[in-house]
Amino acid sequence: MKKIKVFAPATVANVCCGFDVLGFAVDAPSDEVILTLRSQPGLIIKEIKGDGGRLPLDPTRNTAGFAIQSYLNHLKSFQGVEIELIKKLPLGSGMGSSAASAVAALVAINYLLDEPLTRKELVPHAMEAERMACGSAHADNVAPGLLGGFVLIRTYEPLDIIRVPSPQELYCTLIHPHLELKTADSRRVLRETIRLKDAVTQNGNIAALMIGLAQHDYSLIGRSLCDVIAEPIRSVFIPGFEEIKRKVNDTGALGFGISGSGPTVFALSKERLTAEKVGDITVQHFSELNLPSDVYVSTINQEGARLAE
Repeated sequence: MKKIKVFAPATVANVCCGFDVLGFAVDAPSDEVILTLRSQPGLIIKEIKGDGGRLPLDPTRNTAGFAIQSYLNHLKSFQGVEIELIKKLPLGSGMGSSAASAVAALVAINYLLDEPLTRKELVPHAMEAERMACGSAHADNVAPGLLGGFVLIRTYEPLDIIRVPSPQELYCTLIHPHLELKTADSRRVLRETIRLKDAVTQNGNIAALMIGLAQHDYSLIGRSLCDVIAEPIRSVFIPGFEEIKRKVNDTGALGFGISGSGPTVFALSKERLTAEKVGDITVQHFSELNLPSDVYVSTINQEGARLAE
């Protein structure tokens, strides 16, 4: 096979308490990458759709091309590749847009070259693309995008990635207000040091969330979705964040927070009806502020990036 299409899902990084070490994949939206092997060496980005002309066609400045080049360098391969990218994830949304492009491209090239690497072995190459895009080689979007489900990064040096079991009936609501926040800017506002008290609280919530997910303990999941480090700083960029959070918690949702660096917000719920209600309430809140928004409701994507049939 010389040509393949791959879909890579949106992802929620941090999941409140797990800054840079925790993320999960959802079913929609997703980016698409079409890859074609060339007889001549070199990478070419033939076309990008859905980005409004904002993303670079230079493969050294685009996460899809950068990830493939990292992969080929690792294999010491001079394989030529043509890339077509269809962006369904809004840029600067906090839904892992840059990660999805890299993930889809890596799964595609790996498949076309008879899968010499496992999905986990693809993660470092996607991380390098993230480093190029925002200055930090974090894995909390790319790892769940590749592996599916909830993923915990225990350490970065050495890289130790753990897939965390979670309830099949867990629903995620993503609400994307039509704002754009660059990940690099959202990282710059964070403090370099944190109080010991906050570190203890955050560590306890991460550990409890892992147990809650594994044991299907919804009450524990809800109590653990608390961020005392990044959310208090980043929430000021999202109009009416505290009011939205109060309204969402009143619906019976398990918890609410910022997806990645924002401005997208997310909630986890036990039932689809609650998840849909969260979306309606949040969209209405943003509408009252004259801010359009999009809402996506899905179960947790347990598969990660997938090949088109």
